[in-house]
Amino acid sequence: MDLVSGTDAKARCAWAGIERDEQYQQYHDTEWGRPVTGEAELFERLSLEAFQSGLSWLTILRKRESFRRAFGNFEPAVVAAFGQDDIDRLMADASIVRNLMKINATIGNARALLALPQGTTLSQLLASHAPAAVRGAGEPIPGKTAESLQLAKVLKKHGFAFVGPTTAYAMMQAVGIVNDHQPGCWLAAPLGRDLAPSGEAPEWP
Repeated sequence: MDLVSGTDAKARCAWAGIERDEQYQQYHDTEWGRPVTGEAELFERLSLEAFQSGLSWLTILRKRESFRRAFGNFEPAVVAAFGQDDIDRLMADASIVRNLMKINATIGNARALLALPQGTTLSQLLASHAPAAVRGAGEPIPGKTAESLQLAKVLKKHGFAFVGPTTAYAMMQAVGIVNDHQPGCWLAAPLGRDLAPSGEAPEWP
């Protein structure tokens, strides 16, 4: 896949629409593929990936602040306490994606996160399914992997919903479990190297 040149002329992954959208470029440059460990932050990413299913990520990104406002900044305890009045409120909110199944899944996933066994966190579940081998340069970026399939099964076992193997892999990409920046992208890591945490500049030799 060819790279695209952003508004600053840097070569980036060829995501549809990225070359014309500075918000999209900022997300690509400062968040996507970088480690995320906080439970609320991971819950937000998981929720947005589920809402993205069947839609473009750019659609979700542009509604991100509205999602944060509507879902109590994705604090799991806040979302887990949502009731029917909140569901009605969300279904009437045109600034987010009004999908009842996804809204119910987000509330249920907050409850599942809080119900994880003592000593188990969402961060640990994700990290424990990191691939053992680094994808070779030039290998196609998959839509799902054996690890994301297993992660989806484990999450389902713990009561999470709307997180299939494709969504699970998109989550792994987004929070730095894997680094899938295309070769030639200015953020493509040398083999075996990970990106810095979200918002930090990489220091490639």
